[in-house]
Amino acid sequence: MKRRTLLAACAATAAAWPASRAFAQGYPERAVKLYQGFAPGGNADAIARAIGVEMGKAMGQPVVVEAQAGAGGTIAAANVARARPDGYTLLLATGGHAVAGALYNTLPYKTVADFEGVSTVTYFPFLIVVNASSKVQGLAEIIASAKAAPGTVAYGTAGIGSTHHLAGELLTKMAGVSMMHVPYRGDAASVTALLGGEVPFIIAPPTAVLSNIQAGKLRAVATTGLQRWPGLPKVPTVAEQGVAGYDVRSWAGVLAPAGTPRPVVERLNTEILRALQAPAVRQRLEDMGGEARGSTPEEMKALVARELEKWTQVVADAKIPRQ
Repeated sequence: MKRRTLLAACAATAAAWPASRAFAQGYPERAVKLYQGFAPGGNADAIARAIGVEMGKAMGQPVVVEAQAGAGGTIAAANVARARPDGYTLLLATGGHAVAGALYNTLPYKTVADFEGVSTVTYFPFLIVVNASSKVQGLAEIIASAKAAPGTVAYGTAGIGSTHHLAGELLTKMAGVSMMHVPYRGDAASVTALLGGEVPFIIAPPTAVLSNIQAGKLRAVATTGLQRWPGLPKVPTVAEQGVAGYDVRSWAGVLAPAGTPRPVVERLNTEILRALQAPAVRQRLEDMGGEARGSTPEEMKALVARELEKWTQVVADAKIPRQ
């Protein structure tokens, strides 16, 4: 009986594969919607539009970017997770997708299982930044101060539960120190606080601080990726300054609803990789502090799983209340 059931399942799979391949050959026949979960005009929106334009040119159908802001990107993610898995509804996921999975007790979707990976699009680091008038010249001095007076050295971020915040919690854990987190309402507010002397340093993405660094008002003392950020090549990494293995980069990539036919996923992957080779797209991503980098569908899904595991542990270790 079991053998007959297995044979029937195999036959059904074999029959479905040519059908999905035939479907993919005619795909896309209409516009593709690419959802992103943040406000129009922000980084996620700009990334989605940059690749969407190029993808649309090659596929012969427009890729329409839909901003569905709210709840840290989870509203857009839920919408895509519930969508028909036919390749016409996609998600531009950011690093916040994994962070939300670590922070929320319940979500209307499974962070990894309810999506097919398509491709990564870009990675970008955070910067650890001080006021230009600060005497601090490097991260080692901040860590030394934190060791000398546990819990008194403060740092600002864009808010509780932001990737910036978790980057700070991971830094304190790996450096073996205790620091005080000061949450603000977004990057702009944290930058204003740093300029006004409210906190000694902040953790922020390049786009939030680069203009003030170039104007001589702020100074970066570390970058959070494993390699130095090309935009500020003289600024050493956190790992270079004594916290071995520290690596925090946010990212963006494309996900599709679970069950999307493999041939469709492969077509989308091909077009994303092609889009990332376009000089205009690469320049746009670099202007936002990012590095254009595609991947296989499997690598994209593995990234989400890996990031979810990392941030879940950080949330637990830092005793951040789950929402």
